[in-house]
Amino acid sequence: MTTEEVRGPVEGIDSVLAALADPTRRRLLALLAADGEATATTLAERLPVSRQAVVKHLTVLDAAGLVSGARVGREVRYAVRPAALDTTARWMFALAAEWDLRLAMIKRLAEAAEREEG
Repeated sequence: MTTEEVRGPVEGIDSVLAALADPTRRRLLALLAADGEATATTLAERLPVSRQAVVKHLTVLDAAGLVSGARVGREVRYAVRPAALDTTARWMFALAAEWDLRLAMIKRLAEAAEREEG
């Protein structure tokens, strides 16, 4: 599978990578993955940022398709949506595989050139 094949059905890898570039958002995602679901208030209690900052970070994660919020009474409970992360991981794996093939080809060419000289 090539990166183009993985990218074809998926739009949003850039937004996932941009969302994951921030350490606070990565921490939020890890907390939600461990807890299953949580409110912005409970998440803010576990981080050195305000509830308002947590809500802004959750908005970015939601826009990237990494979390979703569902209203339960007066609260909004957030949970991880793994599909976007899974797609991004597959894209990264395909990209790494392409580079492995390129590096193997360079190695073979270098070894062949070395044998011809020697």
